[in-house]
Amino acid sequence: MSRSTASAATAAAVATAVTAAPVRRRRKEARPAELTAAALDLFVDKGYAATRLEDVAARAGVSKGTLYLYFDGKEALFKAVVREGLLPALTEGEALVDRFSGPAVDLLREVVAGMWRLIGSQRIGGIPKLVFSEAHNFPEIARFYHAEVILRGTALIRSVIERGVARGEFRVADVNAAIHIVIGPLLMRMIWRHSIDCCTEAGVGDEAYFSTYFDIMLGGLCGEPPARKIR
Repeated sequence: MSRSTASAATAAAVATAVTAAPVRRRRKEARPAELTAAALDLFVDKGYAATRLEDVAARAGVSKGTLYLYFDGKEALFKAVVREGLLPALTEGEALVDRFSGPAVDLLREVVAGMWRLIGSQRIGGIPKLVFSEAHNFPEIARFYHAEVILRGTALIRSVIERGVARGEFRVADVNAAIHIVIGPLLMRMIWRHSIDCCTEAGVGDEAYFSTYFDIMLGGLCGEPPARKIR
């Protein structure tokens, strides 16, 4: 081989290595997201107990050993799924509350609709059902979910209701009870979608469901309380 030919071959090899290195680096940087995406699918389909790390790794196209480079176990992987999939929706809701200057009625509608759009209508919407169904057997994930999702979510709804009360828009005697009444139908819709809906249609579409839900819920918050019957 001539000197010029050898030089050309060396240059080509160097160029290939330089090109390949960023590809490998991008692949490595993408792996945590690939693993959490695979884990989300399995958690929603199989539940927490039945999801095996080797299955997560196989679905993500890596070895089980590679998975352990990023997560030290199933609980850590589950926490990553929740933080990646649920917390951004709460952050967006909090930002909306901070910048919104209109009526509390409109704000509450926007916050709840955002929760459904970013959580309930997505694959991540199956996680609440998993937590509620397996909390007794895995109290550690229940405590984590309560601390990072439930407390933050209820605080978000509380801030909107209390704003409405302060402005005279909402008539609420018990804010704590009102928070659960606002969130309950939203959670039930998520649970239904990832349980009974697998074998039969819900019977009412999302648009009709939420239109009726908002009419009832907001009407209750804004309206006059019904007269109590005298026994």
